[in-house]
Amino acid sequence: MAESEEEVDVLVQRVVKDITNAFKRNPNIDEIGLIPCPEARYNRSPIVLVENKLGVESWCVKFLLPYVHNKLLLYRQRKQWLDREVLVDITCTLLLLNPDFTTAWNVRKELLQCGVLNPEKDLYLGKLALTKYPKSPETWIHRRWVLQMLQKECSPAGSGQKEQQGQVEPQGEAERSWHTERLQRVLQEEMRVCADAAGRYPSNYNAWSHRIWVLQHMAKGNLKILHDELSSTRLWVSMHVSDHSGFHYRQFLLKSLLGELGQSWERLQSGALNLSPLPLADALQVHRSNGDGTAGAADDHASAVPQLFHEEMELCTDLIESYPGHETLWCHRRHVFYLWHHWRKNSQGTGPQSPVLTHTAALLSEASDPHNEGRSSQAMDVDCVPDSSKHGGYTQNTKRLKRGPVPPCPGLPSEHLFVSRILSSCRSPEQGRFANAYRKWLDSVIGQ
Repeated sequence: MAESEEEVDVLVQRVVKDITNAFKRNPNIDEIGLIPCPEARYNRSPIVLVENKLGVESWCVKFLLPYVHNKLLLYRQRKQWLDREVLVDITCTLLLLNPDFTTAWNVRKELLQCGVLNPEKDLYLGKLALTKYPKSPETWIHRRWVLQMLQKECSPAGSGQKEQQGQVEPQGEAERSWHTERLQRVLQEEMRVCADAAGRYPSNYNAWSHRIWVLQHMAKGNLKILHDELSSTRLWVSMHVSDHSGFHYRQFLLKSLLGELGQSWERLQSGALNLSPLPLADALQVHRSNGDGTAGAADDHASAVPQLFHEEMELCTDLIESYPGHETLWCHRRHVFYLWHHWRKNSQGTGPQSPVLTHTAALLSEASDPHNEGRSSQAMDVDCVPDSSKHGGYTQNTKRLKRGPVPPCPGLPSEHLFVSRILSSCRSPEQGRFANAYRKWLDSVIGQ
């Protein structure tokens, strides 16, 4: 075991270099971790690389972490000069061991602005840190900064003005297409990172909040992405029935879809979509009718919102009956029914053939369950696995809003009938308690 300061410096420098070389040998490392090892038993490197997993023997951390920490602080205090390559290696090692060290992320921000680092590479480092520390707030904050930087890079100034003037060069068009594909890849990867982090830590508020932020800033107004997220998270919430965060994310998606569908309907009614009904139909992922495109889009809007609520209430019913005694499921049903009740109430004056969102803004501002205060809608995504099983699975047919007769949506009588059926068949005291509380809520809040 190294004892003198010189021996420790040599040891730590070798370990930092071994970590750097490990990433060079295998650029597809997807997980990091500590290997319990109180002391060095062999004269070998404490860095272990097996397949795509990188492990660090725990005995060297007490030497490695203080060394890279002090090196970086001396650099920030202008007491020691470090070249850019050394800074990259030191910050990488430090953040893999302690991703909540803000100074290291700030140094990497400077390196990104100087062009030394690639944004995707920095996102990759954060992804690895989250495999060991999935709640790390500083890592999620840094990811948002990098994503904003990427958005600015992919939307060069002046491109919109050239487009309006019809002066778009072929080369510029190809560059914009490349930037669009780049952002799409980053968005998909970000959804996977959020899904993985949420799966590693229960009720991972930081991961779900980040996922909502990504949708709000990188997929704003994109109905297709919102609906795909709603479909893909069915499986996740069905496997995590006690995790409030996943259901809160679905509540956020439902509210966002209501808002976007309301805006699309207003544009359709004003004639803004008459010349191009295809993007709306594609965004909703619904089958177009053989008749007039605008009429088909109007029919889709007339059935889209009730279909959304019907499917969500159906999911709630299925999970409550399959997994009795989980309060999260009853809270989610309460929120969804409250949202449906207010939407139906506000859309009654629009006519029998167009139950659409005429009061979307008012609905979204007031449709927060008073019994669920403090539980804000948050976010996350999971890779969609086609599964025809009953619980959580979905197929391509259930993934899209289907045209046809609008299914019957719940009302007070049907909800009371559902509660009575649960009470008559349940054997769980918790299930009975939650069902009675839900019935009292229906009578006191909705029944007034």
